Amino acid sequence: MSFEITGDNVSLDALWQVAWGDEPVALAPSARQRVDNSRQFIERSASDGQVIYGVNTGFGAFSSVRISHTDLRKLQVNLIRSHCVGVGDLFSVPEARAILLLRASMLARGHSGVRAVVIEKLLEFLNHGIAPVIPRQGSVGASGDLAPLAHVGLALIGEGEVFHRGRRVPTPQVLQELGLEPLVLEAKEGLSIINGCQV
Repeated sequence: MSFEITGDNVSLDALWQVAWGDEPVALAPSARQRVDNSRQFIERSASDGQVIYGVNTGFGAFSSVRISHTDLRKLQVNLIRSHCVGVGDLFSVPEARAILLLRASMLARGHSGVRAVVIEKLLEFLNHGIAPVIPRQGSVGASGDLAPLAHVGLALIGEGEVFHRGRRVPTPQVLQELGLEPLVLEAKEGLSIINGCQV
């Protein structure tokens, strides 16, 4: 049996069991349907030529800059990398696991426009005992925990460092050892990973 996240069912007890234990986690079918519907809306709107902030535009002061279709993936990766500016002490492994679960739960609400595979990658890290290395300090704005969540995103795309089995190691090494693939970000997904307040 695994704990199925629905987007609104992570109690303090459930958070504790996942963060400090090894209870497996999965995405509930009802949440998957909402997530899929949200993503279909994003893809349909973008293919219709609509200009959508964070999907096919730049960010902040560059929100009026239209991004070409061929550069949409690169935009999301660059967003993650540019916000990895955390410094200082690191969150503990249980704290990092709690952050993964809370972010997955929020994305499971189906309002962010990510594909289900983004949430599944967060849960895959939890289920394989992988915790991103996340510095405690380094906020870069008032739109959420951009810097710490960028370090989460960096691990998901196969970069940066993670903790695994008591070791601090490069993310690519762990993914290779476990036979896992890094996440390939699509339009809006980098923004959706970092624009939250779960930390």
